Amino acid sequence: MAGAPVGDDVFGEDPSVRALEEEVASITAKESALFVPSGTMGNQLAIACLTRPGDEVIIGEGAHIAFYEVGAGAALSGVQFVVAGAGGFFSPGELAAAAKPTA
Repeated sequence: MAGAPVGDDVFGEDPSVRALEEEVASITAKESALFVPSGTMGNQLAIACLTRPGDEVIIGEGAHIAFYEVGAGAALSGVQFVVAGAGGFFSPGELAAAAKPTA
């Protein structure tokens, strides 16, 4: 690490990060990849990309995203979490019961 070439990742100038992103994109057969330094950041990016303010996100009981990322979903993306099932798992019926009807 101490000898690794580095640059400013904000401007796409870090060769190590660029190599990692290119390798992952190649492995997953995607156009590109994005390195994020934590699972929490990845979770919050996913919520922001897949929801709109006011949406509800259905999660299993005890889900990390609600209990260890505190109110980040609400603060950053304006979403609320709804718990379905028990013990972290839910059936299709429990999912349907947790989902609020759309107009």
